[in-house]
Amino acid sequence: MKATIKDVAEKAGVSIATVSRVFNNSSVVVEETKQRILLAAEELRYAPNHVARSLSTRKTESIGMVLPDLHGEFFSEVIRGVDERIQTENYHLVVSCSHNKKNEIQAALQTMRGRVDGLIVMSPHIDAKTLNANLPFSLPVVLLNCSVEDSSRDAITIDNAGGARAIVKHLLQHGHTRIAIIKGPDNNIDSIHRYQGFQRALEEAKIIHDTDLEFTGDFTEEAGRKAVKQWLMLKNRPTAIFASNDTMAIGAISMLQENGILIPDEIAIAGFDDIPISRYIHPKLTTVQISINSMGIQAAEILLHAIHNSENHQTQQKIVPTQIVVRESCGKHL
Repeated sequence: MKATIKDVAEKAGVSIATVSRVFNNSSVVVEETKQRILLAAEELRYAPNHVARSLSTRKTESIGMVLPDLHGEFFSEVIRGVDERIQTENYHLVVSCSHNKKNEIQAALQTMRGRVDGLIVMSPHIDAKTLNANLPFSLPVVLLNCSVEDSSRDAITIDNAGGARAIVKHLLQHGHTRIAIIKGPDNNIDSIHRYQGFQRALEEAKIIHDTDLEFTGDFTEEAGRKAVKQWLMLKNRPTAIFASNDTMAIGAISMLQENGILIPDEIAIAGFDDIPISRYIHPKLTTVQISINSMGIQAAEILLHAIHNSENHQTQQKIVPTQIVVRESCGKHL
């Protein structure tokens, strides 16, 4: 039969309350007694009932994350940052994927209710109405790169437009005027803002953009490959490509190399995000750097503060700055 807390108490020669305190990480139990209880629990193969414990303490010791996708280095780095921070306070991470579908976002939010002490949400389709309809307002929430205009929620947003504008200006400084863009999905907030930054840089340089040099991708390597395949058929090819994320840039590089196009001599290329592999491919990718891991850590810190200080927590709206990392794919540093 499965061992109970009563069995552990009897074997250790203490009260049930003392065993409970040990598994609740209470500091009132002396170390000798604590070790005796832990040894008894190990010998009996006792596992605490965390569901019952959460009902009594109203704490689950879990943090939830709802992401649009789990594929790719960007999301793995965000998850790593969050997990790295919450583990220092003995919280566990519960991750759900919405697949960029509104009904699945709602289902994910509802699933998290009562199962987590706080929630980090990243989704291009989330809005204040959906949040308020599916989550109790008492649940601490941090929004990552969401388009929700609600100052009552903590939010962290990447300076997507500023970063895209800076990287396109860098390409312009290299003498490129025929610059192509591989966009992300039309309904993605990151993609929209990065495209706006791209347009602004060209407008400031008084360059009329050729719409033949636009390709709508989906943030995957294959999208980068398809974009390049399309542009190589043009008589007047682009001399530079800005990909709205590094993954599409890496796909574009592979297709250019397969077709014998020299990078950056014939076509320069730049990305966005600075995922770890960007510095190891050949040529090394010039890109817009975001500290993705740090962004996850920041989100976790804000959420933990909201959980532990529910009475005096002040909501924050943070903008994560970006910077250009110049490597080999755009030519020599200016």
